[in-house]
Amino acid sequence: KVSWTVADAVDYKGFPADRSKTGGWVPAALILGIEIVERLSTMGIAVNLVTYMISIMHLPSSTAANTVTDFMGTSFLLCLLGGFLADSFLGRYKTIGIFASIQILGTATLAISTKLPQLRPPPCHANSDSCKQANGFQMGILYLSLYLIALGTGGLKSSVSGFGSDQFDEKDEKEKSQMAYFFNRFFFFISFGTLAAVTVLVYLQDEVSRSLAYGICSVSMVLAILVFLSGTKRYRYKKSLGSPIVHIFQVITAAIKKRKMQLPCNVGSLYEDTPEASRIDHTNQFRFLEKAAIVAEGDFETNLSGSEPNPWKLCSLTRVEEVKMMVRLLPVWATTIIFWTIYAQMITFSVEQASTMERNIGSFQIPAGSLTVFFVAAILITLAVNDRLIMPLWKKWNGKPGFSDLQRIAIGLVFSIFGMAAASLCEKKRLSVAKSVSGNQATLPISVFLLIPQFFLVGSGEAFIYTGQLDFFITRSPKGMKTMSTGLFLTTLSFGFFFSSFLVSIVKKVTGTKDGQGWLADNINKGRLDLFYALLTILSFVNFVAFVVCAVWFKPKKSKQPAMQMGAIYGSTSEEKC
Repeated sequence: KVSWTVADAVDYKGFPADRSKTGGWVPAALILGIEIVERLSTMGIAVNLVTYMISIMHLPSSTAANTVTDFMGTSFLLCLLGGFLADSFLGRYKTIGIFASIQILGTATLAISTKLPQLRPPPCHANSDSCKQANGFQMGILYLSLYLIALGTGGLKSSVSGFGSDQFDEKDEKEKSQMAYFFNRFFFFISFGTLAAVTVLVYLQDEVSRSLAYGICSVSMVLAILVFLSGTKRYRYKKSLGSPIVHIFQVITAAIKKRKMQLPCNVGSLYEDTPEASRIDHTNQFRFLEKAAIVAEGDFETNLSGSEPNPWKLCSLTRVEEVKMMVRLLPVWATTIIFWTIYAQMITFSVEQASTMERNIGSFQIPAGSLTVFFVAAILITLAVNDRLIMPLWKKWNGKPGFSDLQRIAIGLVFSIFGMAAASLCEKKRLSVAKSVSGNQATLPISVFLLIPQFFLVGSGEAFIYTGQLDFFITRSPKGMKTMSTGLFLTTLSFGFFFSSFLVSIVKKVTGTKDGQGWLADNINKGRLDLFYALLTILSFVNFVAFVVCAVWFKPKKSKQPAMQMGAIYGSTSEEKC
């Protein structure tokens, strides 16, 4: 018989959540609206920002690209801050409301900065060498608006998916299946936000008014917040269990303090106070961390409720194993970063390539930023084909419901290698046309549709790697650290963008000249972007080999020692040593 209340959730008044009045699909859909609008704003700004930096703010090509990648990298890095605040202080509901408001402030500031002529340098002819760059004050206002948006994005992304999953009870089979469906369709639905961003919003920016487009982002988020708040009485709220980051540092600190102590031969001699049903099997990797579970004098403190361990001196073996699980994720985490570096090229240099090519269909000119529609289309098509065709055939062939998380990541990395190789060949062709044209011609006589292969290959790769990473980091992490693990996943995007900025700066410094030439020249038609893409192809291949090695290593070896059969140990010591 199913209980009328949800055991680990409360309603907006703090009472046990009534299953019939709270949670389910409707509240989850209200939360999803916030994420769709967030994706609309962030991607609508990011995919077309490089053209604004070059054509309006008159920045060099490499500087404009780094501005975009730094903005996106910061957005995803701040997911860790948002997750920490949600877990430790605010809760997911308040975190979403606060950071959505911050994003509104950011998009409104951006709308104002693009509207006022005082916040832009004077206009000049395209490809002219005498254009005046934006001054420090003008760039300062622009950066303020961008990083307010980044802060809002970080807080939202860290909590939206988690708060959505809170609306379903994992202990109820019907709601558990609904939650699985919610996550399976989560990426599909937010991709429509991206689709609207790279089509409608980019068109408005280029053909009508950037300030109007950014104003629409602000108004859309206001409406999304009102819709979100309308579900306050129907949401289920889960109490915070404390920040996983703090728990990780407690284990590391306790292990360092006891670094000179020897581990006992018997695992059963280590401290454990976790109920047996919730314990994690002991593994033989990273055994140094187990020193945090050695009971020593002074580890327990007496208070009104009795004697309790000081978590900075003594941690349970299950807590140690949870940290081990997180550490085991790191090699796979590191070898997926390069994919997002390649992704960064699709919204920076590829958009700049498109701006120099013929984009007309009849009398209609496609905005350069809208070429990423092929990127989004590739994601949606790949997800649909995988769901309806590949997975059924895969299940029929080997009995498994689909590719494993690591297999999906591997497929995504392979797609990215071919995507960069195609990009290098396409750019070589574009440059040959640029050299054959006399003068500083703004539009080259070559079709922009030549770029479709690179967008499609990398987009298909994202469909596999994003879902694979999300599955990997959520299912391979401890139950109490899933928010932390989701944040760790999002940092691969962050570091991918930052690595792109770093790589662009290094290549610019090594190959550049004083007059703005080199691989990444100030004028893209005078550079060798094809060689930069070729470098990324080589780095991606080397990274793929490293990923395969890490994926093979990932499977942990379980301890052959018998399972622990003890409760909290108060009188044990670490005298028994190997």
